[in-house]
Amino acid sequence: MRIIRDYQYVDAEDTNAVAAIGNFDGVHLGHQSVLKKVHSIAKNLNAPMGVVTFEPHPRSYFAPDAPYFRLMSSSAKATRLEKLGVSKLYELNFNAALSKLNPEEFARNVLSEGLKLRHVLVGEDFCFGKDRKGNVKILKELGADLGFGVSSLELIKGKHGEISSTSIRNLLSEGKPKEAASHLGHWHRIEGPVVGGEQRGRVLGYPTANMELSGLHIPKLGVYAVLIDILDGPYKGSFKGAASIGVRPMFGKNSPNLETYIFDFSGDIYGAQISIALVEYLRPELSFDSVETLVEQMASDCEKAKETLA
Repeated sequence: MRIIRDYQYVDAEDTNAVAAIGNFDGVHLGHQSVLKKVHSIAKNLNAPMGVVTFEPHPRSYFAPDAPYFRLMSSSAKATRLEKLGVSKLYELNFNAALSKLNPEEFARNVLSEGLKLRHVLVGEDFCFGKDRKGNVKILKELGADLGFGVSSLELIKGKHGEISSTSIRNLLSEGKPKEAASHLGHWHRIEGPVVGGEQRGRVLGYPTANMELSGLHIPKLGVYAVLIDILDGPYKGSFKGAASIGVRPMFGKNSPNLETYIFDFSGDIYGAQISIALVEYLRPELSFDSVETLVEQMASDCEKAKETLA
């Protein structure tokens, strides 16, 4: 998959694609239904399959001090989109210049003259351009004038309501990863490098792979049964484990992080890229009276996680 970040400098080989437009945070079932349609149209037109998205997320650009909300990092999103067949990812730099384009300028400068798209697909609630003044009707009119096709798809619903990134965030905040997965079409995953920690888990007999959560929506704090994929390095592979998302209340005031204990594993994976899938919420984060009580609880958590993942 090729990633294109500037619509003003696009190689000829990266033009004439059929592309969906959106933020694609989580790449949930709604997004996947759009991508299936993209694939169908691209195949009929013998064109590349693409996605137009934005970095940083426009919501982060306009409200940089708002609480973190993203379900996945840009790299995790790219990995998921590539698995779904996307060959051209137009990850456009969302900056002051792009934010000031009105609907007609966005359609002309970005979609038509810049990326030279053949056809675009959007959800029926799609808005674009300065102050979100553009909608699907306007986009179809502009596409007809500028020479690219436009299709829109209805929003889809699951058994837990309308499928959206917001609904998935709410389910994760409630400690319901299975219900969130029913909207995503896959387990919610947190992907990133293993970073150095205080090695407290190693001392306690439960060495953990530590990951930062900066920029991401924080699921309900507590302990989870998880699936682990080590994505690179000598220990590349799939494993099972138990993980804690929390602030470690026994050991002072800390920022939320993710600590994962991998069952039946021994190896140095500092710096490795890993992906943690939340499967089941086991219990809330607690503060214990003693380290001995904490270790006993960790043993119990691991047994429960093994039963769950079996």
